[in-house]
Amino acid sequence: MGAGKTVTDATFVTDVLQSEKVVLVDFWAEWCAPCKKVDPLLNEIAKEMGDKVEIVALNIDENPETTRAYRVMSVPTLTIFKGGEPVNSVTGAKPKSALVNFIESSL
Repeated sequence: MGAGKTVTDATFVTDVLQSEKVVLVDFWAEWCAPCKKVDPLLNEIAKEMGDKVEIVALNIDENPETTRAYRVMSVPTLTIFKGGEPVNSVTGAKPKSALVNFIESSL
């Protein structure tokens, strides 16, 4: 998936928890059809809101430790991290306007 950059179990602490910016993590899987619908929307949002939020993607099948740690049970799950803590989360494919509102409500 192309939403922002890819993070892994190995890079999650550095790229997300220690980030100075607000970070939206897209928990996704290759087999997930709704994830493929959300991905281009997140790419658009990353271009438009890149100064306010960093959007990263984590493949749940390849990164089970982080997936378990944040109790991700279904995909796509979009979780916003601020100051190293998860502050807001939404599950399922949403229209772009709902995603933008979700992000803005957490800034």
